[in-house]
Amino acid sequence: MSIPVARWPYVLLALPAAATTLDHRPEPAELLLCAGVAAWLAAGMTLRWRHQWVFAAGLVVLTGALVVLNPLFGFLTPLPYVYVFRTIAFPWQPVAVATVAAVAGTAQAYGIDKSTLGGVAVWVAVMAGNAIPMCAYAFVARKAEQQEAERAQLLADNVALQEQLLAQAREAGIREERQRMAREFHDTLAQGLTGIVSQLRAADDQTWARHVRAATDLARESLDETRRSFEALRPEPLRTARLTEALTNVAGRWSQLHDVEVSVTTTGDTRPIAPEAEFALLRAAQEALANVARHARASRVGVTLSYLENEVALDVRDDGRGFDKIPANGFGLEAMRQRIEGLKGTVQIESEPGGGTGVSARVPLEVR
Repeated sequence: MSIPVARWPYVLLALPAAATTLDHRPEPAELLLCAGVAAWLAAGMTLRWRHQWVFAAGLVVLTGALVVLNPLFGFLTPLPYVYVFRTIAFPWQPVAVATVAAVAGTAQAYGIDKSTLGGVAVWVAVMAGNAIPMCAYAFVARKAEQQEAERAQLLADNVALQEQLLAQAREAGIREERQRMAREFHDTLAQGLTGIVSQLRAADDQTWARHVRAATDLARESLDETRRSFEALRPEPLRTARLTEALTNVAGRWSQLHDVEVSVTTTGDTRPIAPEAEFALLRAAQEALANVARHARASRVGVTLSYLENEVALDVRDDGRGFDKIPANGFGLEAMRQRIEGLKGTVQIESEPGGGTGVSARVPLEVR
């Protein structure tokens, strides 16, 4: 039958008390101190002490008094050790531990004659033999607690950092998705609406049927492309064709809509490139052609796709009126740059008044 943990202090007190009773009739002071220790233990276990160290200090004093009266009560000294380690913090813990060690050493050296120098030396050695390892243990335990606290703090910092990084990743993902949707909106629905408006404006009594059909086709294509953009699918021109054919188809439809001659040329050895590179170059061509329609007043446009040694280059050049300063607030051009530079590519725009405009986008053959 096991003894409950809460009763062990009373067992440690009862054992030397019973041994004392068997050895001799207990002195009133011994009985009084035993009763005081029992009451102190009961109070410490049932009351919520505001300062727990008071309980530990009182237990050390009472145990020391019992040891002075009867060395058998040295068996009680493990109890003060437990409460000192539990309730007294640094820097006072080693002092309290040394005090308990002095009580234990006094009990162990009780029979030594302390009237001689040799006896005192033995007594001090016995107390030191108790105090040194127990104080060393106190310092080791303190170091372990500090390391555990540092590990806990490091873990908490890592958790906080991880949460911060996750929050930043979520925010970056949201920003990236918003930018993607803004670019896709500009390249699909916005350009389609611009083309529809242009077709309807150009309609007159003789050509209205042709322009309305063109506007209807544009609306249908823009709606399909917008739906595909929201679903993050490949653009329709690239769904069933490679980049060269897709550029030819896009340029051909654009030429029919705007009555501007477009030539599409491919140079170099045609090689497969990453889907995201095809996507970015196709959107760059669409944006460049849209800008020609809006601003250039060109009569001829050339689209060249060049497969170079380490990269693919797209050049769109027109013979329009040109400009001397690139617009700072052009969202389409900025979207083009973001796509191309996101693939470690480059975008260059060259123009001069009356000399047309050239847009060049280059991406590596191997996109990482």
